[in-house]
Amino acid sequence: MPAGTAVIRGAVGASGQKINSHLAGAMVSQALGRINDSDLIRAAQRGDRVAFETLVRQYDQAVLRLALHLTGSEADAQDIYQEAFLKAYRHIGNFRFECSFYTWIYRIVTNLCLDHLRKRQTRKEDAPVITDSAGQEIDLLDRISDDRAMANPERDLMARELGAKINLALGRLTPRERMVFELKHYQGLRLRTIGEMLNTTEETAKNTLFRATQKLRNALVAMR
Repeated sequence: MPAGTAVIRGAVGASGQKINSHLAGAMVSQALGRINDSDLIRAAQRGDRVAFETLVRQYDQAVLRLALHLTGSEADAQDIYQEAFLKAYRHIGNFRFECSFYTWIYRIVTNLCLDHLRKRQTRKEDAPVITDSAGQEIDLLDRISDDRAMANPERDLMARELGAKINLALGRLTPRERMVFELKHYQGLRLRTIGEMLNTTEETAKNTLFRATQKLRNALVAMR
């Protein structure tokens, strides 16, 4: 077993951690609040595996959450999660402290997800729903549904129908357009941060978001 794999498995367990959507609200803010990342990175660059394992534990849930949103598949998210931290472990020596570790690991994840979405688009297997570990399909829009619907069945049905249409429309975007849209609206990231993650400018990210929004709007109008 490669050394990097052993480190990742030691930090998160051989089977990886299951995604808990109820923890999502605090994950990103917790990750952003870390103040000892620089010390941990420097220690990891000196070969300290425990330091790298600590970094993994601090960001594992945020990385899983991001991969899940961008791929729409828990199985794919787990694979990308493992690959992202293995890649980070192999290249930690190249980290130059020009950005936060948070931005750096998110950049790795988004690039892996982009490659995955492009391959999936080529195979025409882009599903509009998430499949959880039990094989149940979950509407992505359930994650951001209007809680005010409460116990109103008619209103809930309308929200679900709208969610299904939005997911179908998302499937018509290019991988990069979908990536920018979901990073902005599902992850709540700033365009400047999204640009950094995709190794482009804030203005380019803004233009990509505009194109994605226009395509979604046109697609939804056509579905009425």
